[in-house]
Amino acid sequence: MFILEKVRYKNILEIEQLNIEEGTITCILGESGSGKTTLLRLLNHLVSCDQGSILYKGKNIKEIDAVTLRREVVMQPQSPLIFPGTIRDNLLIGLAFSKKDPVDDEKLQQQLQEVGVIKALNEDAGVLSGGEKQRLALIRIMLMDPPVILLDEPTSALDDNTGETVMDNLKNYVQAKKKTLVMVTHSRLFASTYGETIVTLNGGKVKKIEKAGEKS
Repeated sequence: MFILEKVRYKNILEIEQLNIEEGTITCILGESGSGKTTLLRLLNHLVSCDQGSILYKGKNIKEIDAVTLRREVVMQPQSPLIFPGTIRDNLLIGLAFSKKDPVDDEKLQQQLQEVGVIKALNEDAGVLSGGEKQRLALIRIMLMDPPVILLDEPTSALDDNTGETVMDNLKNYVQAKKKTLVMVTHSRLFASTYGETIVTLNGGKVKKIEKAGEKS
């Protein structure tokens, strides 16, 4: 899905070669400051590499219209964007951006319940807790149904039990629909639990690439 070759970005990232396979779950593991979030932003073309190339489905992302790319490669930052308005508004806005038809309230309510957000659709989204906002934004992405999902520390504001429920739900969705999921984490346990491939960054460089069950 992505091929990175001789990618340089400021003094933050220096990646000689990295392939991210289509239809798999890749975890980007590393300490704070290792370049994990910057790598996600490069894949979404929120920033451009200074040197090298990043190919998305065989085409240089610099040659792809940014809006078109972001309809297919959707990123959720660690502190997700919540728009003014209701919970319903926030769930449907992603569909509007993707130029897809809205879904009914029953579907929206079901999605909320599956991740443990017991709220009415007409409630103000701005008063949700940090963890509820993370889950709301994640549902918004799943409703958009993009080929690629990029998540930065997706359970950072959740307790362990809730985080496990959310991630199990997401993993089932991704595998059932053969999506490509790339997640940033600082937790080795999280990466080992959910990653089919684990890419460890250290000082902006790829230190190790491991496959599930074949770690070395």
